[in-house]
Amino acid sequence: MQFGRTYEEFTVGDVYKHWPGKTVTEYDDHLFCLLTMNHHPLHMDSNYAEQTTDFGKNVVVGNYIYSLLLGMSVPDVSGKAIANLEIESLKHVAPTFHGDTLYGETTVLDKTPSRSKSDRGIVHVETKGYKQDGTLVCVFRRKVMVPTATYIKERGGEQPGRPELVAPPAKKEK
Repeated sequence: MQFGRTYEEFTVGDVYKHWPGKTVTEYDDHLFCLLTMNHHPLHMDSNYAEQTTDFGKNVVVGNYIYSLLLGMSVPDVSGKAIANLEIESLKHVAPTFHGDTLYGETTVLDKTPSRSKSDRGIVHVETKGYKQDGTLVCVFRRKVMVPTATYIKERGGEQPGRPELVAPPAKKEK
């Protein structure tokens, strides 16, 4: 499985369809809300959502949707990244509900070599997330600093390297 790309491997206009998708559960949503201290009842209280919102049910917190799509894109986009530089824009287009399955895809918008270091470049991408029925739910653009093939080669290969397994020291007999 490929894990990220070097600068040379990105081509403007390429589209990466991220696989697999992820079905969002109530547990996922509530755990994310609790971890991030987002206690808005729209996400946590089904009675509130049913009684007082236009949706009539809990809406999955948008930052979880963004985080999930960002994570889905790592093997295709930023698995070799030196740094995520900027989230240029983030739009939540439609709500996601418990039980919806999300799929993501990323388009390469542009790429530019670094002005200060020749062993890296900046890749500008747009990621879109869709529900199982094709509804667009989230769009974001970001810039990622990625290494060139030279950067990888000069550091001895893929990073981080898989550690060699070392046998534990033999136990001393008493």
